[in-house]
Amino acid sequence: MAQYLISVLDDTTNSATAEEMVAIKAFNEQIRADGHWVFAGGLASPSTATVVDGRDGEAVFTDGPYLESKEFIGGFWIIEAPDLDVALRIAALGSKHCNRRVELRPFLGA
Repeated sequence: MAQYLISVLDDTTNSATAEEMVAIKAFNEQIRADGHWVFAGGLASPSTATVVDGRDGEAVFTDGPYLESKEFIGGFWIIEAPDLDVALRIAALGSKHCNRRVELRPFLGA
């Protein structure tokens, strides 16, 4: 089994409707039941981010997101799947249930 990150792309924080939250909960329950669930979570607004750069001696902390963009990662799932085809099907269902575009990426070494 390989692990994949499904990132939910959004342009507004806390934008899920009550109906979308019900659908997301149902999706979460289904991927748990099917043995694909590893972890999932929603993320706070990019404005709450802190960029940390500890590469050259003392760490430098900068408020705000690393990149300014219209879209950002609003949440994510980490799933396990036997192959890319299964992971793509799960990502498509996640996109449908949360009513957002998603990005699917495998973990290195997975």
